[in-house]
Amino acid sequence: MTFEQFNLHPHIATAIHEQSYSCPTPIQRQAIPHILSGRDVMGLAQTGTGKTAAFVLPLLQHLVQKPDRRVRALILSPTRELAAQTHDSIRALGRYTRVRSTVIFGGVNMNPQIEALKRGTDIVMACPGRLLDHLAQGHIDLSALQTLIVDEADRMFDMGFLPDLRRIVRQLPVQRQTLLFSATMPDEIRRLATDMLKNAVTVQVDHTKPVEAIAHALYPVPQHLKTALLKVLLKSTATNSVIVFTRTKHRAKRLAEQLNRSGLRATSLQGNLSQNQRQHAISGFREGAYQILVATDIAARGIDVAAVSHVINYGMPDTADAYTHRIGRTGRISRSGEAFTFVTGEDKAMILAIEQTLGEKIRRVTLPDFDYAKAPEKQERPAQAARTQPRPRAAKQATGENKRSVPRRYS
Repeated sequence: MTFEQFNLHPHIATAIHEQSYSCPTPIQRQAIPHILSGRDVMGLAQTGTGKTAAFVLPLLQHLVQKPDRRVRALILSPTRELAAQTHDSIRALGRYTRVRSTVIFGGVNMNPQIEALKRGTDIVMACPGRLLDHLAQGHIDLSALQTLIVDEADRMFDMGFLPDLRRIVRQLPVQRQTLLFSATMPDEIRRLATDMLKNAVTVQVDHTKPVEAIAHALYPVPQHLKTALLKVLLKSTATNSVIVFTRTKHRAKRLAEQLNRSGLRATSLQGNLSQNQRQHAISGFREGAYQILVATDIAARGIDVAAVSHVINYGMPDTADAYTHRIGRTGRISRSGEAFTFVTGEDKAMILAIEQTLGEKIRRVTLPDFDYAKAPEKQERPAQAARTQPRPRAAKQATGENKRSVPRRYS
């Protein structure tokens, strides 16, 4: 099957050719005809299978005939990165049309977004929180909306967006086309589908199993030797671009700094960065300025870099679904990739869950020249911690040391 069989507008067909799209992927072959016919659709397919184009192409086809600068399509995304990525796809595939799109999310000044909405736009890509801000202040009118798309719906639930989603949906026209795309199908997605979709068709493409072009390997290692093993792997493995996943933003920042000190080109993507810093990290990684991106799960669904050759799970993901989404950053479309996961003795249950999802046992790998028995390095005690005599109470009061301490929060 070819894209010509969808009978898309010539301006869209030209852009498809320029993007070097050859044949539609399975999710595109199954979803696009239903969307073109106006049906509500629930699309289930793994990351890297072409879901974005599966809804962008028919959406452009619907809008290309009469662009009128009213918001007729709304695409909701869980992260800024994913919203920006979808915006880029629409601009690329709709470059020869007069369809105008705008992306709105938090972490940046609202004024440019307000001005773009005032000028008029056909499609809005938005994160729920910032969209609600614009709605509350009257900056956006959704009364002419024809199509609602909820992208990465399962991630929306992971991040607690369900109340925001319901608030947004209550402000939309009842008569509309609704498209819901997800990589997994938890019970919450089914309930959302019942509430939001009408007479929907379900398009499902191997949504429970990761992309087959990915080779998996487990690397048993003591916790204190993970960083050392990572450095050895990165320097001894033929890699192109590598995403290293950690479980906390503090670890991501620190690990990227350690890799840079070892002579590796690394940057981090985590929640403590401003939007400009996050965009700089993604752009630098995509363009090759950085070979390694150390990221939290914020990046698992919002980075579209076709040439990622390896994903390394420095920290074990919390669920088998999270593993699937992480490794979906490699092996995209027709490319192959490798997924390495560092495991400790505490990870047995999660390994079993992941192997059940894959339907096969994952090979275990150890490096012959790596010292797995090396003891943890002893850290010197800070001078203040070495005090054996308590300070006088008056001195404590003078320095404020008797105040109740507040535990530091990590995320």
